[in-house]
Parts: sequence; structure tokens; C-alpha cells
Amino acid sequence: MLRVGLTGGFGSGKSTVAHFFRELGAFIIDWDAIAREITQPHKEAWREIVEYFGMEILNEDLTINRKKLAQIVFNDPQKLKKLNEITHPKIQAEDEKRTSEIASLHPHAIIIKEIPLLTKASLHKIVDKIVVVFAPREKQIERLVAKGLTKEEVEARIKNQDPPEEKLKIADFIIDNTGSLEDTRRQVEEIYEILLKLERERRETSNSGNFR
Repeated sequence: MLRVGLTGGFGSGKSTVAHFFRELGAFIIDWDAIAREITQPHKEAWREIVEYFGMEILNEDLTINRKKLAQIVFNDPQKLKKLNEITHPKIQAEDEKRTSEIASLHPHAIIIKEIPLLTKASLHKIVDKIVVVFAPREKQIERLVAKGLTKEEVEARIKNQDPPEEKLKIADFIIDNTGSLEDTRRQVEEIYEILLKLERERRETSNSGNFR
């Protein structure tokens, strides 16, 4: 098994890259998806979030209004810190559970962990290799505005992320997502071949050690 962290800035194209990895045979653990699951109404994280931020962040069906919550936390570093303190330990516990389940069924799996805040939370320690998806700031803004966010909302989110150079410092692989989808997919395919080789080499080393 090889655990690979996938990260990048908002609007860099992480989800597209994760999709390509999935098509090639990798197992994907999406931390944003886990975050949505653990904050469903009446779950522990949901109760803690509502207790801290108030009922006004809820929709009529008691689900969290994510846009409203984002507007709060991305304009207040302390509140963002508190939200992360509530959610990150629970997300990480679920990640560990899913990783164990995959490994038990597929011991030679390539597991891609899509983690937006990989550098900020020092979570790079839980993976073997790191893939960083890069896109220039103007491209990030363009993509997120196309999804319905205002330019101000995008700027607030980007401001709370580590600078791109901080992510690039810890990268084992960099995917430049400024070109066409075909170009991005080609880069993913090249990296996936290397990851398969690394996992195979690790397996062979482990097996040879068993006979000493």
C-alpha cells in the first residue's frame, strides 16, 4: 500500500486530478466529502459547530449552510481555527478507518488522500508521497467564480491558505493544471506509473526482508 497526499489551492483542480487517478485504479479518500458526512444534522461535529457558531448557520432542514459558514470563517482566522479543531480530528479518524479497510482488501493499493489543508495542518506526516496541483491565482479565481462564488469570497479563501510556494516545497510531484484536460491527464498518468513502481519496490523490499 502507498498513501499519497493530493493537495493544492482552491480552484487548482484537485478534484479533476483525483478523478483521473480514480480512473487509473487508485482509491480516493476525499476529506471534503468526509467533512460533509461528519457534519450531518445531530452528529457530534454538527452539534459542536452549532454550539459555537449558533443556529443562524443552519438551513431550514437543519443542515449547515456551508456558504454562510464559509463567509464567517474565511473572514475570521480564529473562527476558522476553531472549525478546524472541531472537524479535523474526526475527519482524520474516519480517514484512518477507510485506509485500514482498503488496505485489508487491497494490500497493494495506491490510496490518494485528497486533503486541501495538507501543509497547514502538518498532515503531510500521514502520507508517503505528496502530489501538489498548481494553477496560477488568476486561474483559481476564474474557476471558483464560474462555480458561483464572488471574487471577494474567493480572495478571502485564498488568503487563508498557505502560499503556493509552501505547498511546492513539500511536493514529491507537481501537476501543472494550467493547460488542457488532456495535458493534465497525461501528467497524472506519468505520476501514477511512478507510484505503482514505488509501491512494487516497497513490496519487494518487504518480502525480501521476511526471508532474512
